[in-house]
Amino acid sequence: MKPGISRESQSTGPTEPVTRVVINKVDAGGSRGEKDDLVATEEPLEIRVDGRSLAVLMRTPGRDRTLAAGFLCSEGLVHSPDAIMDITRCAPRDEATDPNTINVTLDPAVEFEWDRLKRNTFASSSCGVCGKATIDSIRLQFPTIAGRWSIRHEVVSRLPGELRKAQGVFDQTGGLHAAGLFDCKGRLTDLHEDVGRHNAVDKLIGTHFLQNELPLNESILLLSGRVSFEVMQKALSAGIPVVAAISAPTSLAISFARESGQTLIGFLRDNRMNIYAHPERIERMEDG
Repeated sequence: MKPGISRESQSTGPTEPVTRVVINKVDAGGSRGEKDDLVATEEPLEIRVDGRSLAVLMRTPGRDRTLAAGFLCSEGLVHSPDAIMDITRCAPRDEATDPNTINVTLDPAVEFEWDRLKRNTFASSSCGVCGKATIDSIRLQFPTIAGRWSIRHEVVSRLPGELRKAQGVFDQTGGLHAAGLFDCKGRLTDLHEDVGRHNAVDKLIGTHFLQNELPLNESILLLSGRVSFEVMQKALSAGIPVVAAISAPTSLAISFARESGQTLIGFLRDNRMNIYAHPERIERMEDG
């Protein structure tokens, strides 16, 4: 069998989070052989609002409804779950449900500001600011975070291990980002995985937005990769005061966190961390 997508993965369609492929496996001694492998599925999702195309996201299929809701919320386009009447799959001309097109039906009383989404129609799974009109206009959409809520240093240090244990699809593919939500005692309360960092965050935010649980003002968001400006913006839209990552933040993410009142942690691994913004929320070990 030639390398490529096998018949098994083709039969499951684009709705599965993993895809089976045939690869050439080369070991340390140079021996080579064909082997079935699982990779993270990446498919486009077109989001429509009242039948009009809004954006196309490259995502891992699954939880598309919460992804669409989280995208609208974190972009400042919809402010209440009551504004959304329904989120459904679209049916093309052959009447079969299209797994890669989803329509958000808004309450007729909602005035949807189409011009507020200052990005290209197509957004890749790794895009950053990509087409935002100005950074200042984004900062004005969501209030800065205040309050003296804090979390113990020891609790923060053990979060990566808890996140890693819960990454089920990553165990199969090694190719997904994760966004985990924790409470102040370090308990994992929600987890979403996707090929795109910001998609994983949108799925998480969308879940709690639809359940009318925002703001998440006593939570910590942990990311399996790096932190971009856009991720910080999305966390701010949900009122999340602490954002941590296994990898590095960007310079724009740091400046945004400092101005928005968010605590930003990077390189959280091996009981070490760098705190780039608002360290007062992380209690020193001797403080406890």
